Amino acid sequence: MPFIKNLLILIYKYLFQVVSFLPARKNLIIFESFLGKQYSDNPRAIYEYLKVHHPEYELIWSIDPRFEKGFQEIGVPYAHRFSIKWLFIMARSRYWVTNSRMPIWIPKPRHTLYLQTWHGTPLKKLAFDMKDVLMPGTTNEKYKQEFYQESRNWDYLISPNRYSTEIFKRAFKFEKTVIESGYPRNDIFYKPESDEIAKKFKETHHLPKEKKIILYAPTWRDNQYHQVGKYKLELQLDLSILQKELGGEYIIILRMHYLVAENFNLDTFKGFAYDFSKYEDIQELYLISDLLITDYSSVFFDYANLKRPMIFFTYDLDEYKEDIRGFYFNLAEKAPGPLVKTTEEVIEAIKGYEHNQIFSRKMAEFYQQFCYLEDGHATERVVKEVILKNK
Repeated sequence: MPFIKNLLILIYKYLFQVVSFLPARKNLIIFESFLGKQYSDNPRAIYEYLKVHHPEYELIWSIDPRFEKGFQEIGVPYAHRFSIKWLFIMARSRYWVTNSRMPIWIPKPRHTLYLQTWHGTPLKKLAFDMKDVLMPGTTNEKYKQEFYQESRNWDYLISPNRYSTEIFKRAFKFEKTVIESGYPRNDIFYKPESDEIAKKFKETHHLPKEKKIILYAPTWRDNQYHQVGKYKLELQLDLSILQKELGGEYIIILRMHYLVAENFNLDTFKGFAYDFSKYEDIQELYLISDLLITDYSSVFFDYANLKRPMIFFTYDLDEYKEDIRGFYFNLAEKAPGPLVKTTEEVIEAIKGYEHNQIFSRKMAEFYQQFCYLEDGHATERVVKEVILKNK
């Protein structure tokens, strides 16, 4: 079986190289988000900006066919990853725009410009900064070598701030153009219609208007998985206690990382807990939420744009920072919200948040370091630098 798979890859790679010698389609731009699973993130923001402001470009999404339904419902043009159609458009397109890595066996054509948007300001150590790689199906050496090969293909890399720029250059061993622009996906927070977007979302999804919304968005754990490519996360937040203590005033939305394979059964908590893990774009979930609970996910850097309360449910803090991944800074010192380890402490933090002046000060400091470039025009800056300059 591995022999047949490797043979098919070789044949496909050869065909890809042959097609790439055909004339480039100079107005063709390919978009992909999280390995083709979502219509979301920085690629979505760039796609929607181009669709409105530069209709002269042909815009196509690269998608995982298992997630086709979502793209059909949205009505965007797409091609299945690794299909013959995909091969012809990828090999002849002028631009690739993605927020995660492409398979290293896909050869980038000479005429193609590859814009790597990445997908977050880093707290967790990345690539060559990682001491140990605990992900299944790879080793330290293999993971870093493949990352290095892939990043050689990038022509541009988006950075949300100076802090990230310095880390990206080192961790990815990236020496080409870094566009320090803010994140296109965060432009939504600064749009005049952001309140209307939030209102429409609540109405569409029949969320109770009279209650506040808690968003729970944790990251994945490198060492918790079913098999290669299928990670798991055991829910440590006790929803029954939360419902008992906060159900009269709040509802909670769960938004798990795209790599987590679990589907949570929330039937017991109907009317209180909602699973939006499969909803494409977390940015809209930020807009409707009054408070964020997270852990080590980069979501808190984006959420800080809203200057709303955050709580860090870090029940495995010591294990995560020492054994699993490692951090770039001391989370306890810099986090714009309290670090807690139990559901009871989460509840206590929620109830006492508005009286805590310490975190108002820390939020202002945090915003100034990580969100200072965000102004609603990041997408425009990226498009001008990459697309319009290279027509």
